[in-house]
Amino acid sequence: MKKTKYLKLRGEKFLTTMIVFFVVGFVLVSFVGKAMVQSSNSELQRLKSKINSQNEMNASIQMKINELASLDNALEVADTFGLEYNNSNIRVISE
Repeated sequence: MKKTKYLKLRGEKFLTTMIVFFVVGFVLVSFVGKAMVQSSNSELQRLKSKINSQNEMNASIQMKINELASLDNALEVADTFGLEYNNSNIRVISE
């Protein structure tokens, strides 16, 4: 049995090298893309957590404002400073 010789075509080595580079490049780009998405998701979760804590703080501060603006508190402060309650002198300021 006679062995047939394999003839390398012109540019075959170059094409093989380019295909290998493209495959390796595609895999690397895929990994980098997934890493960037993971990083973005982690940053998004961190920001959502920060927003939730800020919203809770804002609600707490709003409750404190409402408590300090109540009529009972105004009467208590007036009594502390020796003032008397006069409804005609009260001005309501709305946002």
